[in-house]
Amino acid sequence: MSNDIKNPRNPLKLIHRDFSSGRFVSHPPPAPSLPPPPNRSPVSRFRLIPVAILLLITVFLVYLFKDLPSPSRLTRSPYPVSTQIFDRNGTLLYDIFADQNRIPVKLADLPPYLKQATIAIEDKDFFSHRGLSVTGIIRASLKNVQFTFCRLLSKNCSLSFQGGSTITQQLVKSALLTPERTIRRKIRELVLTLAVETIYSKDEILEMYLNQVPYGGTAYGIESASQTYFGKKARDLSLAEAALLAGLPAAPTRLSPFGAHPELANERQRLVVNRMLEDGYLTQSQADEAKSQTLDFAPPQIGIRAPHFVLFVKDLLVQKYGEPVVETGGLRVTTSLDLDLQDFSQQTVASEVAKLKKSKVGNAAALVTNPQTGEILAMVGSKDYFDKASDGNVNITLRPRQPGSAIKPVNYAIGIEYNLLTPSTLLLDIPTCFSVPGQPLYCPENYDNSFHGPTQVRFALGNSYNIPAVKTLTVNSLENFVSQARNFGISTFTDPKNYGLSLTLGGGEVKMADLAVAYSVLANQGERADLHPILKIEDYSGKILEEYKPDENETIPVISAETAYLVSHILLDNNARLNTFGPSSLLNIPGHPEVSVKTGTTNDKRDNWTIGFNPEIVVAVWVGNNDNTPLGAIASGITGASPIWNKIIKYALKNKKPVWPVRPEGIVGQTICSVSGLLPPDSANPASCFNGQFRFEYFRAANLPTQTETIRRDIPVDKSTGIQANAKTPPELIEFQNHSVVFDRLGSMLCLDCSGLPVVPEIISPKNFITPTPHPSP
Repeated sequence: MSNDIKNPRNPLKLIHRDFSSGRFVSHPPPAPSLPPPPNRSPVSRFRLIPVAILLLITVFLVYLFKDLPSPSRLTRSPYPVSTQIFDRNGTLLYDIFADQNRIPVKLADLPPYLKQATIAIEDKDFFSHRGLSVTGIIRASLKNVQFTFCRLLSKNCSLSFQGGSTITQQLVKSALLTPERTIRRKIRELVLTLAVETIYSKDEILEMYLNQVPYGGTAYGIESASQTYFGKKARDLSLAEAALLAGLPAAPTRLSPFGAHPELANERQRLVVNRMLEDGYLTQSQADEAKSQTLDFAPPQIGIRAPHFVLFVKDLLVQKYGEPVVETGGLRVTTSLDLDLQDFSQQTVASEVAKLKKSKVGNAAALVTNPQTGEILAMVGSKDYFDKASDGNVNITLRPRQPGSAIKPVNYAIGIEYNLLTPSTLLLDIPTCFSVPGQPLYCPENYDNSFHGPTQVRFALGNSYNIPAVKTLTVNSLENFVSQARNFGISTFTDPKNYGLSLTLGGGEVKMADLAVAYSVLANQGERADLHPILKIEDYSGKILEEYKPDENETIPVISAETAYLVSHILLDNNARLNTFGPSSLLNIPGHPEVSVKTGTTNDKRDNWTIGFNPEIVVAVWVGNNDNTPLGAIASGITGASPIWNKIIKYALKNKKPVWPVRPEGIVGQTICSVSGLLPPDSANPASCFNGQFRFEYFRAANLPTQTETIRRDIPVDKSTGIQANAKTPPELIEFQNHSVVFDRLGSMLCLDCSGLPVVPEIISPKNFITPTPHPSP
């Protein structure tokens, strides 16, 4: 029997007697016994996982498809904001707006070859897929792998990145979605593509595509594009015209025939025709006829100033920001252009070309830059951008042309920089042929078809004699010249194996823009400033996206300041060019004797140049014909490019004081003999030189002449003619006589007091004169 009894004070507690002490002790009642917990199976714990996954999928789908536009409303997305391009002073040059100038057209009203051209170039499997083309994706992926490796192996890769989007995908992306490149946007695009393919027929999709996509500028849709580029309705397009338009949507700005590179439109058109031929839409004869047809473009109806420059800038913007941003992103672009100088240059080019009609000159171009900063102050790509007859929309300042003698200053600068030449180095201008293994003898001639005997570098460059220039290239080596010319900014010179010794006479094509950069090296104390046509880019709210500050411009060292000074000094020396140009040519600028200048004319008289500079400005001018037909009565730039150059640089320098090249500390003067270029035999008596002729010359301190003139020696002479003997002189006519003789940098000998210059050309093998090229002096 339990001793526990209820506690009268607290019924919930019990008391019992402790027999050991005899006291009553209270304690809580014992806890009621509970049943054991149920035996839960581990499987039941995972029943919540599908719920969690379903919840996550739901959230993800909401994220993906929130506000997904309905495929039933294929209309355009948010309103665009125009991009504006200004000159350096805030004057509006061009207003780029994508107001989607669209004129709807029915598919049935279009010629069948227009539809076929679009399908062939954009989506060859259009009628067989349901919105997504597996073969197209694979084809594009393979091309992009090739592109990736090509870019890794060469910066000049000609391949391009390709997309695998179908026509339906492009329609969805253009009309319903934003251009952002994200996984979310791509998934939305795929879903909408499948929906569009379900709702609409193939003909309806193709019709919407042709009415929706951009073809460049404000032309949206094929009808607007047809009227913009050809001034006709789309139903009246020829096969050749339809092929060109079908190729534009891939890159409307870059491929536009009105853009900075109109030649790309022709290349794209030929590609479209070839694709149509491959897919069986055309016969070979139809394809050949389409590719040979000359297209007659309508004049661009755009309000634009300095069109060549503006479209050049627009192309740069598209490369960096993309087509949609440039067309609708509301950029505010301040450029380096001086519109006043631009307008004067354009007028001068047009008026002077008109005067040269009898000389068979059809076009001209001009470029004005700041050599210290690379800013483009004026860019005139042709006499008239809107002149269809002369392909006026082609920007000659960006097109490769042969430079003639305008490339010679780079050649001489390299020789001086590497201590292979000085301004007094003797280079005999006598009949000379150059022997290159595997090639016929190269026997250059001078522009005036005569030879000038002993000629020092100063006068060889100043008068633009050809044979001394080829000898200079021989001394420099072709390999070194090509390598160093690229450092000067000549981007078109590639593998030396592609050229010969005529490269120094203009045998390799260059761009005017590159020549301006190369001459800026001479004008800017040996530092290269690459071209910078854009000063600032803002969005339409005023936020600065990028800004070029000329004061902080980082230039690239190319040659020493001493070399740049010496070459600039030669090119501003009117006495150094006296024999060729006379004392008062258009190369002289009144009030600005510090201006250095060089002309150039190709041997076939297809290109004619004048390029001049001082430390603050470079002006380059070209005249010729876009189709490469030869010019008429053009002489060394004086009657072609020089009048244009003279007027432009005088206008650019008006009201400005002369700014002479800075003479570096490493430049020293020295009296030398006028004929040999060596030191006088009697250092105290300069008149001890041959015939008492001496002059003053500048040198790099590290490369002063050290040899004294030694003239008299016994040489073999043809006693029947009194001319120095050569390899063809019969032995019985050779007689050793004592004469005054000089030797040039390549070891060629010339008798100064014989009866005349050698008649038989001397044979020089360049390989015998390629010496190890030393590094430039510090």
